[in-house]
Amino acid sequence: MNLIDTTQLGLQRAISGAGMRQATIADNIANANTPGYQRKDVDFHTTLRAALESNSPSEVSATSFESTTDSSGPMRFDGNGVDIDAESATMASNALEYETLLSVAKGRTDILRSAMGVA
Repeated sequence: MNLIDTTQLGLQRAISGAGMRQATIADNIANANTPGYQRKDVDFHTTLRAALESNSPSEVSATSFESTTDSSGPMRFDGNGVDIDAESATMASNALEYETLLSVAKGRTDILRSAMGVA
């Protein structure tokens, strides 16, 4: 039995994806007044779900994420597609998800450390 299983790898990749999404949302907020700036997002959920469904640890650990431009929302007269209120709400939601993922990963690590007798 491996100490680092697909679930642990998935948690690590999800933490990475949520962190990347947080940085992308911060970029959106920073560019809220930049004419022509298009909102970006990182959809790590879909990519990670597909990797986890393969049940292959190597595919899960090799999962990478990228930011994509989202031009589906309303556009201001200056061509900017960032809604600061929506971005702030998304950032808060993503931050909660990130903290939850960290908490679960820490809990799993603490269980392993306890089982091994490591303080």
